[in-house]
Amino acid sequence: MTDADHRVIVNVGGIRHETYKATLKKIPATRLSKLTESLVNYDPVLNEYFFDRHPGVFSQILNYYRTGQLHYPTDVCGPLFENELQYWGLDFNQVEPCCWMTYTGHRNTEEVLGILDQLDLDTEKPSEEEIMKKFNLEEDFKTGSLSKGQQWRVKVYTLFDEPNSSKWAKFVSVASIFFIVISIATFCLKTHPDLQKPSIVRIAFTEEGNVTSGWSLQKQSLEPHSAFFWIETVCNCWFTFELIVRFIVCPKKSSFCKDIINIIDFIATLTFYADVIIKVFGNNSTETDIVEFVSMIRIMRLLKFTRHSSGLRILIHTFKASIRELTLLIFFLVLFIIIFASLIFYAERLQYNPNNDFISIPNGLWWAIVTMTTVGYGDMSPKTYFGMFVGSACALMGVLTIALPVPVIVSHFTMFYTHTQARSKLPKQRRRVVAVEKLRPTKPALARPGASNVGGPPSGGGSYGRTARRGTTTRISQTVKMGKQ
Repeated sequence: MTDADHRVIVNVGGIRHETYKATLKKIPATRLSKLTESLVNYDPVLNEYFFDRHPGVFSQILNYYRTGQLHYPTDVCGPLFENELQYWGLDFNQVEPCCWMTYTGHRNTEEVLGILDQLDLDTEKPSEEEIMKKFNLEEDFKTGSLSKGQQWRVKVYTLFDEPNSSKWAKFVSVASIFFIVISIATFCLKTHPDLQKPSIVRIAFTEEGNVTSGWSLQKQSLEPHSAFFWIETVCNCWFTFELIVRFIVCPKKSSFCKDIINIIDFIATLTFYADVIIKVFGNNSTETDIVEFVSMIRIMRLLKFTRHSSGLRILIHTFKASIRELTLLIFFLVLFIIIFASLIFYAERLQYNPNNDFISIPNGLWWAIVTMTTVGYGDMSPKTYFGMFVGSACALMGVLTIALPVPVIVSHFTMFYTHTQARSKLPKQRRRVVAVEKLRPTKPALARPGASNVGGPPSGGGSYGRTARRGTTTRISQTVKMGKQ
Protein backbone atom coordinates (compact mmCIF):
# COMPACT_ATOMS: atom_id res chain seq x y z
CA MET A 1 0.00 0.00 0.00
CA THR A 2 1.21 3.49 -0.85
CA ASP A 3 1.27 6.47 1.50
CA ALA A 4 -1.82 7.89 -0.22
CA ASP A 5 -3.86 4.88 0.90
CA HIS A 6 -3.27 5.84 4.53
CA ARG A 7 -4.55 9.40 4.08
CA VAL A 8 -8.10 10.74 4.31
CA ILE A 9 -9.61 14.00 3.04
CA VAL A 10 -12.19 15.85 5.15
CA ASN A 11 -14.04 18.78 3.59
CA VAL A 12 -15.48 21.07 6.28
CA GLY A 13 -17.47 24.07 5.11
CA GLY A 14 -15.72 24.11 1.72
CA ILE A 15 -12.18 23.93 3.13
CA ARG A 16 -10.41 20.61 2.60
CA HIS A 17 -8.16 19.06 5.21
CA GLU A 18 -5.97 16.03 4.55
CA THR A 19 -4.44 13.90 7.26
CA TYR A 20 -3.59 10.30 8.08
CA LYS A 21 -6.28 7.82 9.08
CA ALA A 22 -4.16 6.80 12.05
CA THR A 23 -4.28 10.42 13.31
CA LEU A 24 -8.07 10.31 13.55
CA LYS A 25 -7.89 7.03 15.49
CA LYS A 26 -5.93 8.66 18.33
CA ILE A 27 -9.15 9.79 20.06
CA PRO A 28 -11.64 6.89 19.95
CA ALA A 29 -15.42 7.15 20.27
CA THR A 30 -15.54 10.39 18.28
CA ARG A 31 -17.13 11.22 14.97
CA LEU A 32 -13.83 11.43 13.08
CA SER A 33 -12.62 8.11 14.45
CA LYS A 34 -15.66 6.35 12.92
CA LEU A 35 -15.33 7.54 9.32
CA THR A 36 -16.29 4.84 6.82
CA GLU A 37 -17.14 4.93 3.15
CA SER A 38 -20.70 3.81 3.92
CA LEU A 39 -21.52 7.17 5.51
CA VAL A 40 -23.77 9.59 3.67
CA ASN A 41 -21.06 12.25 4.06
CA TYR A 42 -18.65 10.30 1.83
CA ASP A 43 -18.24 11.36 -1.81
CA PRO A 44 -16.79 8.49 -3.87
CA VAL A 45 -16.01 10.72 -6.84
CA LEU A 46 -13.87 13.21 -4.89
CA ASN A 47 -12.85 10.56 -2.34
CA GLU A 48 -13.61 12.88 0.58
CA TYR A 49 -15.97 13.35 3.53
CA PHE A 50 -18.04 16.51 3.50
CA PHE A 51 -19.38 18.20 6.68
CA ASP A 52 -21.27 21.48 6.63
CA ARG A 53 -19.72 22.77 9.87
CA HIS A 54 -17.56 25.70 10.98
CA PRO A 55 -14.18 25.39 9.20
CA GLY A 56 -12.26 27.64 11.61
CA VAL A 57 -13.16 25.58 14.67
CA PHE A 58 -12.38 22.35 12.82
CA SER A 59 -8.80 23.50 12.25
CA GLN A 60 -8.29 23.55 16.04
CA ILE A 61 -10.09 20.23 16.41
CA LEU A 62 -7.89 18.56 13.79
CA ASN A 63 -4.84 20.06 15.48
CA TYR A 64 -6.07 18.43 18.71
CA TYR A 65 -5.93 15.04 17.01
CA ARG A 66 -2.40 15.75 15.79
CA THR A 67 -0.83 17.25 18.92
CA GLY A 68 -3.14 16.23 21.75
CA GLN A 69 -3.67 19.89 22.77
CA LEU A 70 -7.04 21.59 22.32
CA HIS A 71 -6.81 25.38 21.97
CA TYR A 72 -9.67 27.87 21.79
CA PRO A 73 -9.90 30.07 18.68
CA THR A 74 -10.41 33.68 19.73
CA ASP A 75 -12.41 34.61 16.62
CA VAL A 76 -15.47 32.52 17.52
CA CYS A 77 -18.05 32.73 20.30
CA GLY A 78 -17.94 30.33 23.22
CA PRO A 79 -21.35 28.65 22.63
CA LEU A 80 -20.44 28.06 18.98
CA PHE A 81 -17.20 26.38 20.04
CA GLU A 82 -19.10 24.18 22.50
CA ASN A 83 -21.63 23.17 19.85
CA GLU A 84 -18.86 22.20 17.46
CA LEU A 85 -17.10 20.15 20.13
CA GLN A 86 -20.35 18.40 20.93
CA TYR A 87 -20.94 17.63 17.24
CA TRP A 88 -17.49 16.10 16.80
CA GLY A 89 -17.87 14.14 20.04
CA LEU A 90 -15.17 15.93 22.07
CA ASP A 91 -15.14 17.04 25.70
CA PHE A 92 -14.83 20.79 26.31
CA ASN A 93 -12.95 20.09 29.54
CA GLN A 94 -9.91 19.18 27.43
CA VAL A 95 -9.27 22.86 26.58
CA GLU A 96 -5.73 23.84 27.51
CA PRO A 97 -5.16 25.99 30.63
CA CYS A 98 -3.76 28.85 28.56
CA CYS A 99 -7.12 29.21 26.77
CA TRP A 100 -9.42 28.24 29.63
CA MET A 101 -10.09 31.76 30.96
CA THR A 102 -10.79 33.11 27.48
CA TYR A 103 -12.99 30.14 26.64
CA THR A 104 -15.10 30.27 29.83
CA GLY A 105 -15.63 34.03 29.56
CA HIS A 106 -18.90 33.45 27.68
CA ARG A 107 -20.35 31.65 30.69
CA ASN A 108 -20.02 34.81 32.79
CA THR A 109 -21.67 36.71 29.95
CA GLU A 110 -24.57 34.26 29.79
CA GLU A 111 -24.98 34.49 33.56
CA VAL A 112 -25.06 38.30 33.39
CA LEU A 113 -27.60 38.22 30.55
CA GLY A 114 -29.77 35.87 32.58
CA ILE A 115 -29.70 38.28 35.53
CA LEU A 116 -30.52 41.23 33.27
CA ASP A 117 -33.51 39.32 31.88
CA GLN A 118 -34.80 38.87 35.43
CA LEU A 119 -34.27 42.57 36.19
CA ASP A 120 -36.45 43.59 33.23
CA LEU A 121 -34.38 46.64 32.31
CA ASP A 122 -36.01 47.24 28.95
CA THR A 123 -36.74 50.91 28.37
CA GLU A 124 -38.84 50.27 25.27
CA LYS A 125 -42.59 49.85 25.20
CA PRO A 126 -43.45 46.22 26.00
CA SER A 127 -45.45 44.33 23.42
CA GLU A 128 -48.91 43.02 24.18
CA GLU A 129 -47.65 39.44 23.84
CA GLU A 130 -45.02 40.04 26.54
CA ILE A 131 -47.61 41.48 28.93
CA MET A 132 -50.08 38.65 28.28
CA LYS A 133 -47.32 36.13 28.93
CA LYS A 134 -47.01 37.43 32.50
CA PHE A 135 -50.70 36.66 33.06
CA ASN A 136 -50.60 33.33 31.17
CA LEU A 137 -53.21 34.67 28.75
CA GLU A 138 -51.35 34.17 25.48
CA GLU A 139 -53.85 31.73 24.03
CA ASP A 140 -56.87 33.79 25.03
CA PHE A 141 -55.24 36.90 23.59
CA LYS A 142 -54.51 35.21 20.26
CA THR A 143 -58.03 33.85 19.99
CA GLY A 144 -59.60 37.12 21.16
CA SER A 145 -61.49 35.47 24.02
CA LEU A 146 -60.36 37.81 26.80
CA SER A 147 -63.10 38.90 29.18
CA LYS A 148 -63.74 42.51 30.15
CA GLY A 149 -62.32 41.91 33.62
CA GLN A 150 -59.10 40.42 32.22
CA GLN A 151 -58.69 43.32 29.81
CA TRP A 152 -59.14 45.92 32.56
CA ARG A 153 -56.78 44.02 34.85
CA VAL A 154 -54.05 44.05 32.21
CA LYS A 155 -54.61 47.75 31.46
CA VAL A 156 -54.40 48.77 35.12
CA TYR A 157 -51.30 46.60 35.61
CA THR A 158 -49.49 48.26 32.70
CA LEU A 159 -50.57 51.66 34.05
CA PHE A 160 -48.89 51.11 37.44
CA ASP A 161 -46.06 48.65 36.70
CA GLU A 162 -45.01 49.36 33.10
CA PRO A 163 -43.95 53.03 32.90
CA ASN A 164 -42.95 52.71 29.24
CA SER A 165 -46.28 51.29 28.10
CA SER A 166 -48.05 54.67 27.63
CA LYS A 167 -48.00 58.36 28.47
CA TRP A 168 -50.45 57.84 31.32
CA ALA A 169 -48.20 55.13 32.76
CA LYS A 170 -45.28 57.58 32.70
CA PHE A 171 -47.47 60.14 34.46
CA VAL A 172 -48.30 57.62 37.22
CA SER A 173 -44.60 56.78 37.54
CA VAL A 174 -43.68 60.47 37.89
CA ALA A 175 -46.45 60.95 40.46
CA SER A 176 -45.15 58.00 42.48
CA ILE A 177 -41.63 59.44 42.46
CA PHE A 178 -42.99 62.86 43.45
CA PHE A 179 -44.82 61.49 46.50
CA ILE A 180 -41.77 59.47 47.55
CA VAL A 181 -39.57 62.57 47.46
CA ILE A 182 -42.14 64.69 49.33
CA SER A 183 -42.63 61.98 51.97
CA ILE A 184 -38.89 61.58 52.62
CA ALA A 185 -38.35 65.35 52.69
CA THR A 186 -41.21 65.79 55.15
CA PHE A 187 -39.92 63.01 57.38
CA CYS A 188 -36.51 64.72 57.57
CA LEU A 189 -37.59 68.36 57.79
CA LYS A 190 -40.07 67.87 60.62
CA THR A 191 -37.17 67.08 62.96
CA HIS A 192 -35.53 70.48 62.42
CA PRO A 193 -36.01 72.78 65.49
CA ASP A 194 -36.78 75.83 63.36
CA LEU A 195 -39.70 73.98 61.74
CA GLN A 196 -41.20 72.77 65.00
CA LYS A 197 -43.62 74.52 67.34
CA PRO A 198 -43.18 74.49 71.12
CA SER A 199 -45.65 72.81 73.41
CA ILE A 200 -46.56 75.53 75.98
CA VAL A 201 -47.79 74.54 79.43
CA ARG A 202 -49.37 77.04 81.84
CA ILE A 203 -48.21 76.56 85.43
CA ALA A 204 -49.93 78.26 88.37
CA PHE A 205 -48.05 79.77 91.31
CA THR A 206 -49.56 79.02 94.69
CA GLU A 207 -48.91 80.57 98.07
CA GLU A 208 -49.85 79.62 101.60
CA GLY A 209 -53.36 78.40 101.86
CA ASN A 210 -53.30 77.01 98.30
CA VAL A 211 -54.30 80.34 96.88
CA THR A 212 -53.25 80.90 93.29
CA SER A 213 -51.21 84.03 93.03
CA GLY A 214 -50.17 83.91 89.35
CA TRP A 215 -49.44 81.94 86.20
CA SER A 216 -46.31 81.18 84.20
CA LEU A 217 -45.82 79.72 80.71
CA GLN A 218 -43.14 77.09 80.20
CA LYS A 219 -42.00 75.35 77.04
CA GLN A 220 -42.38 71.67 77.72
CA SER A 221 -41.36 70.10 74.37
CA LEU A 222 -41.10 70.69 70.64
CA GLU A 223 -43.58 69.14 68.22
CA PRO A 224 -43.59 69.11 64.43
CA HIS A 225 -45.76 71.66 62.71
CA SER A 226 -49.25 70.42 61.88
CA ALA A 227 -48.63 71.06 58.17
CA PHE A 228 -46.20 68.13 58.07
CA PHE A 229 -48.93 65.81 59.34
CA TRP A 230 -51.30 66.75 56.52
CA ILE A 231 -48.57 66.43 53.92
CA GLU A 232 -47.71 62.94 55.20
CA THR A 233 -51.40 62.04 55.22
CA VAL A 234 -51.77 62.91 51.54
CA CYS A 235 -48.60 61.01 50.63
CA ASN A 236 -49.62 57.91 52.58
CA CYS A 237 -53.08 57.98 51.03
CA TRP A 238 -51.38 57.73 47.64
CA PHE A 239 -49.08 54.94 48.83
CA THR A 240 -52.06 53.03 50.24
CA PHE A 241 -54.05 53.41 47.04
CA GLU A 242 -51.09 52.41 44.88
CA LEU A 243 -50.25 49.37 47.03
CA ILE A 244 -53.84 48.08 47.04
CA VAL A 245 -54.32 48.54 43.28
CA ARG A 246 -51.01 46.91 42.43
CA PHE A 247 -51.83 43.96 44.69
CA ILE A 248 -55.25 43.46 43.08
CA VAL A 249 -54.03 43.50 39.47
CA CYS A 250 -50.63 41.80 39.90
CA PRO A 251 -50.15 38.57 37.90
CA LYS A 252 -48.94 36.50 40.89
CA LYS A 253 -49.97 37.38 44.43
CA SER A 254 -47.24 35.23 46.01
CA SER A 255 -44.46 36.95 44.06
CA PHE A 256 -45.91 40.34 44.96
CA CYS A 257 -45.94 39.52 48.69
CA LYS A 258 -42.37 38.19 48.58
CA ASP A 259 -40.97 41.31 46.92
CA ILE A 260 -38.82 43.16 49.46
CA ILE A 261 -39.82 46.57 48.05
CA ASN A 262 -43.52 45.81 48.56
CA ILE A 263 -42.83 44.55 52.09
CA ILE A 264 -41.01 47.79 52.96
CA ASP A 265 -43.79 49.86 51.44
CA PHE A 266 -46.43 47.97 53.43
CA ILE A 267 -44.59 48.29 56.77
CA ALA A 268 -43.82 51.99 56.18
CA THR A 269 -47.47 52.72 55.42
CA LEU A 270 -48.60 50.66 58.41
CA THR A 271 -46.33 52.60 60.80
CA PHE A 272 -47.93 55.87 59.71
CA TYR A 273 -51.43 54.66 60.56
CA ALA A 274 -50.16 53.14 63.83
CA ASP A 275 -48.58 56.49 64.72
CA VAL A 276 -51.86 58.29 64.05
CA ILE A 277 -53.90 55.83 66.14
CA ILE A 278 -51.51 56.04 69.11
CA LYS A 279 -51.45 59.84 69.06
CA VAL A 280 -55.25 60.04 68.93
CA PHE A 281 -56.24 57.26 71.35
CA GLY A 282 -53.12 56.68 73.43
CA ASN A 283 -51.18 58.67 75.98
CA ASN A 284 -48.27 56.30 76.59
CA SER A 285 -45.04 58.00 75.57
CA THR A 286 -43.19 54.67 75.44
CA GLU A 287 -45.48 53.33 72.72
CA THR A 288 -45.12 56.57 70.80
CA ASP A 289 -41.33 56.36 70.96
CA ILE A 290 -41.39 52.75 69.73
CA VAL A 291 -43.62 53.62 66.76
CA GLU A 292 -41.46 56.62 65.89
CA PHE A 293 -38.38 54.40 65.97
CA VAL A 294 -40.02 51.82 63.68
CA SER A 295 -41.20 54.61 61.39
CA MET A 296 -37.59 55.10 60.34
CA ILE A 297 -38.31 52.37 57.80
CA ARG A 298 -40.05 55.09 55.78
CA ILE A 299 -36.57 56.15 54.69
CA MET A 300 -36.31 52.75 52.99
CA ARG A 301 -38.98 53.93 50.57
CA LEU A 302 -36.03 55.30 48.62
CA LEU A 303 -35.54 51.73 47.43
CA LYS A 304 -38.77 52.15 45.45
CA PHE A 305 -36.69 54.19 43.04
CA THR A 306 -35.28 50.85 41.83
CA ARG A 307 -38.62 50.26 40.10
CA HIS A 308 -38.00 53.39 38.02
CA SER A 309 -34.19 53.44 37.73
CA SER A 310 -32.24 50.70 35.96
CA GLY A 311 -28.96 52.12 37.33
CA LEU A 312 -30.01 51.48 40.93
CA ARG A 313 -31.03 47.92 40.10
CA ILE A 314 -27.67 47.33 38.44
CA LEU A 315 -25.89 48.74 41.50
CA ILE A 316 -27.82 46.44 43.87
CA HIS A 317 -27.07 43.36 41.79
CA THR A 318 -23.45 44.46 41.57
CA PHE A 319 -23.22 44.09 45.35
CA LYS A 320 -25.01 40.75 45.11
CA ALA A 321 -22.52 39.53 42.53
CA SER A 322 -19.65 40.77 44.72
CA ILE A 323 -20.95 39.23 47.94
CA ARG A 324 -18.01 36.82 48.09
CA GLU A 325 -15.46 39.63 47.89
CA LEU A 326 -17.42 41.76 50.37
CA THR A 327 -17.59 38.85 52.82
CA LEU A 328 -13.84 38.36 52.49
CA LEU A 329 -13.32 42.09 53.10
CA ILE A 330 -15.43 42.05 56.27
CA PHE A 331 -13.63 38.94 57.52
CA PHE A 332 -10.17 40.50 57.16
CA LEU A 333 -11.36 43.80 58.62
CA VAL A 334 -12.71 42.06 61.73
CA LEU A 335 -9.50 40.01 61.99
CA PHE A 336 -7.18 43.02 61.80
CA ILE A 337 -9.42 45.13 64.06
CA ILE A 338 -9.10 42.56 66.83
CA ILE A 339 -5.34 42.20 66.26
CA PHE A 340 -4.59 45.93 66.32
CA ALA A 341 -6.94 46.58 69.25
CA SER A 342 -4.94 44.04 71.27
CA LEU A 343 -1.59 45.43 70.08
CA ILE A 344 -2.44 49.06 70.87
CA PHE A 345 -3.66 48.10 74.36
CA TYR A 346 -0.37 46.46 75.30
CA ALA A 347 1.83 48.90 73.34
CA GLU A 348 0.52 51.88 75.31
CA ARG A 349 1.38 50.10 78.56
CA LEU A 350 5.06 49.51 77.70
CA GLN A 351 6.00 53.08 78.56
CA TYR A 352 4.90 55.53 81.22
CA ASN A 353 1.68 57.06 79.91
CA PRO A 354 -0.51 58.96 82.40
CA ASN A 355 -2.95 59.98 79.63
CA ASN A 356 -3.58 56.49 78.29
CA ASP A 357 -6.84 56.38 76.31
CA PHE A 358 -6.81 52.59 75.88
CA ILE A 359 -7.97 51.25 79.20
CA SER A 360 -9.18 47.93 77.71
CA ILE A 361 -9.11 45.89 74.50
CA PRO A 362 -12.85 46.46 73.81
CA ASN A 363 -12.13 50.17 74.16
CA GLY A 364 -9.39 49.80 71.54
CA LEU A 365 -11.80 48.14 69.05
CA TRP A 366 -13.46 51.49 68.40
CA TRP A 367 -10.07 53.10 67.70
CA ALA A 368 -9.10 50.23 65.36
CA ILE A 369 -12.35 50.52 63.38
CA VAL A 370 -12.00 54.29 62.97
CA THR A 371 -8.32 53.99 62.00
CA MET A 372 -8.64 51.11 59.51
CA THR A 373 -11.53 52.81 57.72
CA THR A 374 -9.39 56.01 57.49
CA VAL A 375 -12.02 58.09 59.35
CA GLY A 376 -9.88 59.18 62.30
CA TYR A 377 -12.12 61.07 64.73
CA GLY A 378 -9.18 61.85 67.00
CA ASP A 379 -11.07 61.09 70.22
CA MET A 380 -8.50 58.36 70.96
CA SER A 381 -4.87 58.42 69.91
CA PRO A 382 -1.63 56.65 70.95
CA LYS A 383 0.83 58.67 73.04
CA THR A 384 3.89 56.35 73.11
CA TYR A 385 6.33 55.47 70.35
CA PHE A 386 5.27 51.83 70.34
CA GLY A 387 1.64 52.91 70.13
CA MET A 388 2.39 55.27 67.22
CA PHE A 389 4.11 52.45 65.37
CA VAL A 390 1.08 50.19 65.87
CA GLY A 391 -1.22 53.03 64.77
CA SER A 392 0.77 53.57 61.57
CA ALA A 393 0.67 49.86 60.74
CA CYS A 394 -3.08 49.80 61.45
CA ALA A 395 -3.76 52.71 59.06
CA LEU A 396 -1.66 51.20 56.25
CA MET A 397 -3.24 47.78 56.65
CA GLY A 398 -6.70 49.35 56.57
CA VAL A 399 -5.97 51.13 53.29
CA LEU A 400 -4.67 47.94 51.68
CA THR A 401 -7.49 45.76 52.97
CA ILE A 402 -10.24 48.07 51.76
CA ALA A 403 -8.60 48.85 48.40
CA LEU A 404 -8.07 45.23 47.30
CA PRO A 405 -11.71 44.20 46.56
CA VAL A 406 -12.66 47.55 45.03
CA PRO A 407 -11.45 46.68 41.47
CA VAL A 408 -13.51 43.48 41.55
CA ILE A 409 -16.67 45.38 42.49
CA VAL A 410 -15.97 48.01 39.83
CA SER A 411 -15.43 45.33 37.18
CA HIS A 412 -18.75 43.69 38.10
CA PHE A 413 -20.58 47.02 37.81
CA THR A 414 -18.88 47.76 34.48
CA MET A 415 -19.84 44.33 33.19
CA PHE A 416 -23.49 44.76 34.19
CA TYR A 417 -23.66 48.30 32.83
CA THR A 418 -22.01 47.56 29.46
CA HIS A 419 -24.27 44.57 28.85
CA THR A 420 -27.29 46.68 29.76
CA GLN A 421 -26.28 49.33 27.25
CA ALA A 422 -25.65 46.69 24.59
CA ARG A 423 -29.04 45.05 25.18
CA SER A 424 -30.81 48.39 24.95
CA LYS A 425 -29.42 48.87 21.42
CA LEU A 426 -30.35 45.41 20.17
CA PRO A 427 -33.53 45.17 18.08
CA LYS A 428 -36.25 43.08 19.66
CA GLN A 429 -37.40 41.57 16.37
CA ARG A 430 -34.60 39.75 14.62
CA ARG A 431 -34.71 37.44 11.62
CA ARG A 432 -34.76 33.79 12.55
CA VAL A 433 -33.09 31.06 10.53
CA VAL A 434 -35.63 28.63 9.14
CA ALA A 435 -34.85 24.98 9.82
CA VAL A 436 -34.25 23.08 6.59
CA GLU A 437 -34.43 19.33 6.18
CA LYS A 438 -31.18 17.51 5.67
CA LEU A 439 -30.23 16.64 2.10
CA ARG A 440 -30.91 13.08 1.17
CA PRO A 441 -28.67 11.19 -1.26
CA THR A 442 -30.31 10.99 -4.67
CA LYS A 443 -30.54 7.70 -6.44
CA PRO A 444 -29.08 7.53 -9.96
CA ALA A 445 -31.80 7.47 -12.58
CA LEU A 446 -32.02 4.64 -15.05
CA ALA A 447 -30.59 5.39 -18.47
CA ARG A 448 -33.12 5.74 -21.22
CA PRO A 449 -32.84 3.42 -24.20
CA GLY A 450 -30.60 4.86 -26.84
CA ALA A 451 -29.23 7.63 -24.64
CA SER A 452 -25.48 7.91 -24.35
CA ASN A 453 -24.10 8.20 -20.81
CA VAL A 454 -20.42 8.16 -21.61
CA GLY A 455 -18.31 10.86 -20.02
CA GLY A 456 -21.11 12.30 -17.91
CA PRO A 457 -23.13 11.60 -14.83
CA PRO A 458 -26.48 9.87 -14.66
CA SER A 459 -29.48 11.98 -15.42
CA GLY A 460 -30.50 12.00 -11.74
CA GLY A 461 -27.50 14.17 -10.76
CA GLY A 462 -25.85 11.87 -8.21
CA SER A 463 -22.31 12.54 -7.05
CA TYR A 464 -21.24 14.38 -10.17
CA GLY A 465 -23.64 17.23 -9.41
CA ARG A 466 -22.14 17.51 -5.91
CA THR A 467 -18.68 17.59 -7.45
CA ALA A 468 -19.57 20.56 -9.59
CA ARG A 469 -20.94 22.46 -6.62
CA ARG A 470 -18.02 21.92 -4.26
CA GLY A 471 -15.38 23.24 -6.59
CA THR A 472 -11.72 22.54 -7.01
CA THR A 473 -9.47 20.66 -4.59
CA THR A 474 -6.07 21.21 -3.00
CA ARG A 475 -3.60 18.98 -1.18
CA ILE A 476 -2.39 18.44 2.44
CA SER A 477 -3.97 21.01 4.78
CA GLN A 478 -4.16 23.82 2.21
CA THR A 479 -7.27 26.03 2.52
CA VAL A 480 -8.80 27.48 -0.59
CA LYS A 481 -12.01 29.26 -1.39
CA MET A 482 -14.65 27.42 -3.27
CA GLY A 483 -14.84 28.29 -6.94
CA LYS A 484 -17.33 27.46 -9.57
CA GLN A 485 -16.14 25.19 -12.35
